[in-house]
Amino acid sequence: MSVRGTSESSSRSEVRPANNTCSQKELSVSASVTSMTVGILSNSLALFILVKSYKRIRIKSKASFLLFASSLVVTDLLGHLINGSLVLFVYSSYRKWETFDPHRIVCNIFGACMVFFGLSPLFLGSAMAVERCIGVTRPIFHSTGLASHHMKRLLGLTLLLAALVAVLPVLLWRPYKVQSSKSWCFFHMEEPKDWLDVLLPLLFSILGLLALLLSIVCNMLTSCALLQSRLHRKHHCKGTSYHIEMICQLLAIMLVSCICWGPLLFRVIILTTKAKDELASYSLLMMVRMATWNQILDPWVYILLRKAVLRKIFTLLQSCWGSKSHLFHWQRSELCSSVETSNSGARPYDCRCHRGLFLQDTAIRSIT
Repeated sequence: MSVRGTSESSSRSEVRPANNTCSQKELSVSASVTSMTVGILSNSLALFILVKSYKRIRIKSKASFLLFASSLVVTDLLGHLINGSLVLFVYSSYRKWETFDPHRIVCNIFGACMVFFGLSPLFLGSAMAVERCIGVTRPIFHSTGLASHHMKRLLGLTLLLAALVAVLPVLLWRPYKVQSSKSWCFFHMEEPKDWLDVLLPLLFSILGLLALLLSIVCNMLTSCALLQSRLHRKHHCKGTSYHIEMICQLLAIMLVSCICWGPLLFRVIILTTKAKDELASYSLLMMVRMATWNQILDPWVYILLRKAVLRKIFTLLQSCWGSKSHLFHWQRSELCSSVETSNSGARPYDCRCHRGLFLQDTAIRSIT
């Protein structure tokens, strides 16, 4: 009787790990499919809105901003398509890397895509913040010295830098390594062989943190400049509220990037410079999954924080706070005038404030 009970208990204990493994695999596949589907749909909707706005807009600085924003959404969309497809392929192959990838070709492609589509949104967000900071604080230089081909060149250099960091491990003969969960590939951080294995993940994290820091500084300078110009301005000027829309979107992008990517970037630095524990690989995987939400939340910034939506928000705030709030009244009136101007076929005037002088962008545009 005891022998029989012992055999039954042992068989149950052998079945439970298998069931747990199957349930974890199904949960991971379901989470990957859900994230991939939501990300593709969200980025497709945001891309449609941005392309429609880009064709309709006539303001030069707004067009530059929409160029970077559209590139950011396209990058997020491709990231979901490529990385999601690779994850599904790995799970469909039962994570047997030695069988379907004996030469580590798929692993190197997977790791390079993870790095490229991770750094690209951070670099593009910082480039957008720098462009807006120059456009608000130095409007004359932005209108006369920065043409559209300069913006396109900056966009290309930004993506090229992310691609260079992504392929650097392959070029230096430090291929990407399959992580302990066997569901993704990343830098070789466990038991590094030499200083290169330490340098590569540190370079990834430091560049990402520098991009976040640059975004924070530029967005703060832009916000302070807009607030200061508003406090010293006595006359209303139509066509300037697009600054409000863009700075709201930039602040939201910065907040999402810091929340989603900050923990992963700091965690990579900690794992690279200190000894690893047993839960290091699991925590790193959880932070990678958290970072993927950046590509899902980014498009909703452009979907929700548009002039039409902001106008409704300010109208609601004005009704809650009453008509005594001058700030809400100004923001709502400017957003309304901007919507009316953008909806009309006429060429809007982009009035900028520079040391108390209002400059019309249409006059400057004739010079460029």
